[in-house]
Amino acid sequence: MSRKGSISVNTNDIFPIIKKWLYSEHDIFLRELVSNACDAITKRQTLARTSNIEAPEGQINISFNAEEKSLTITDNGLGMSEAEVEKYIAHLAFSGAEEFVKKMKDSGVEAKNDIIGKFGLGFYSAFMVAKKVEVESLSWEAGAKATKWTCEGDTDYTFDHSSYTTVGTKIKLYLNEDSYDFATQGKLHTTLTRYCDFMPYSIFLADEAKNDVAPEAINETVPLWKKDPKDLTDEDYKNFYQKLYPYESEPLFWLHLNVDHPFTFQGVLYFPKFNPNKPMNENNIKLYSKQVFVSDSLKNVLPEFLGLLKGAIDSTDIPLNVSRSSLQGDPNVKKISNYIVKKVAEALKKLSNNDRTRYETVWEDISLFVKYGSISDEKFDEMMRDYVLFKNTDQKLVTLAEYQASVPTQYQEKMKDKFVYFEKGKSDLALRHQLSAEGIQTIETESYIDPHYMQHLEYKKVGEKTYKFGSVDAELENILEASNVTDSDMKIKDIFTEVEIPDVEIKAYKNAKGAAYYKTDEAMKRWAQMAKSMGNTAMNLPTKKTLVINPSSPLIQNALKIWEKGNKPLVNKICHHVQDLATISSEGLSAEEKEQFVNRSQELIQELSNYAL
Repeated sequence: MSRKGSISVNTNDIFPIIKKWLYSEHDIFLRELVSNACDAITKRQTLARTSNIEAPEGQINISFNAEEKSLTITDNGLGMSEAEVEKYIAHLAFSGAEEFVKKMKDSGVEAKNDIIGKFGLGFYSAFMVAKKVEVESLSWEAGAKATKWTCEGDTDYTFDHSSYTTVGTKIKLYLNEDSYDFATQGKLHTTLTRYCDFMPYSIFLADEAKNDVAPEAINETVPLWKKDPKDLTDEDYKNFYQKLYPYESEPLFWLHLNVDHPFTFQGVLYFPKFNPNKPMNENNIKLYSKQVFVSDSLKNVLPEFLGLLKGAIDSTDIPLNVSRSSLQGDPNVKKISNYIVKKVAEALKKLSNNDRTRYETVWEDISLFVKYGSISDEKFDEMMRDYVLFKNTDQKLVTLAEYQASVPTQYQEKMKDKFVYFEKGKSDLALRHQLSAEGIQTIETESYIDPHYMQHLEYKKVGEKTYKFGSVDAELENILEASNVTDSDMKIKDIFTEVEIPDVEIKAYKNAKGAAYYKTDEAMKRWAQMAKSMGNTAMNLPTKKTLVINPSSPLIQNALKIWEKGNKPLVNKICHHVQDLATISSEGLSAEEKEQFVNRSQELIQELSNYAL
């Protein structure tokens, strides 16, 4: 005997909201229904244990009928009586819905994501894809009778007698025309593996038209993060990484996380091999709640620098159905985020302390992560500052403390808290040789992150330690003593001025072999580097450059003698050639400058070769 009823909500707006606004991705309905099935199985097994009775192993079967355009989800969970179906589906699910509908209309797009979970509407996400839903259920209670509930996407429903004989629940969806793809193997497989890949009970997918084909096993019920690290091998971790990221190369190393107080949290984070040619992906870390996929879009939820890592984190303290804005404000998410930052820093410090060789081997791949994390997270910076490495003149990786310890005694006062650096591919090697001849090392930096990191160290103190970075060309005069300038030396400056080469200085340093080098204003150089690293190529910031001439260079001395003999055109060419060589030795020539250099060089060599004829 059938019985009709009406959903206890005083508005007809609720179903249009469900169908249009509930989720931006309609395929999430499958996650909701399978999650409900998992909850029902868990409840049955919990009650069975407390009642000391046996319960079957939990299983969820999903089948589709392409001809009928239907989809069926079946579980062997707790099941429901007719009264329970009416209570939990027809009535309780919509308690407070009227107020929420008004909120939806007033709040706009972002509020839509909060509907699930607040009013128990997870089941009704089925109506995003279905024009009619049938629920058949048999309660586990002794003597229970099966019931069938039918609703066609409005507030009316019907109860009928059911011949269902298995304890649990079967939900059948008759799909809308625009959702027919959910009656195909491919669409269902893709959706289930995205949202249900690690759910705690076995999930099987079958085509009802192919009874002779075994159902497809979908998920792994015990993901790696739920296992004891002592029972796992390196291959286990690598295989799990390949499952999550099938097209990535092997990770460098990983971190297995497990905490049960003051919040519950498990996960595995991987340090991937850095690929500078590959765009950064913000969806590297997958967030789960009780093994149910929540999101991999965690920008502004976890610290941004953690997005350079890959892996999965799972917590029972994270609500399943929340928007990103809700995650941002969730106190448990903040605690988990702080915990991850701490554990990552501890793992890196442990690697450095216990296996420095291994730490140095992976440093090239993790340096961006560590420096970026130090800039953006104060706690991470405090823990990692003493473990940041730079490559020195001898191509050895050193910490900044080790660099300072290497400074010769006679230069320690001059170089107190000072670190001399050169930009990779843009530094005069001869200048570094001048310093290394005195036992002074320089550290190599690159243009992407180091300008920001150096400025961070200079302005953000940790303890009493201070840092001052200076480029080789800017610091040479502050470290090495120069000979006094003579009247003859000043004639050299006058020559360069007369041939229209501005901003010239005369300095004679110990160990100097080159004819000249360019000195760039440190502050202006740093601003230009940071602008470029942030992609601001349109803003061509000016930099003050001074050509520093070595008066003791044989080439410069010869130019002076030729000038005094009256061959000023030849000296003009020599001076510009010296300027070109200084540019090449520092930052290199532009395409236009290269053409000019080639032409001037040919003219100079031709003139000089004439003297040999």
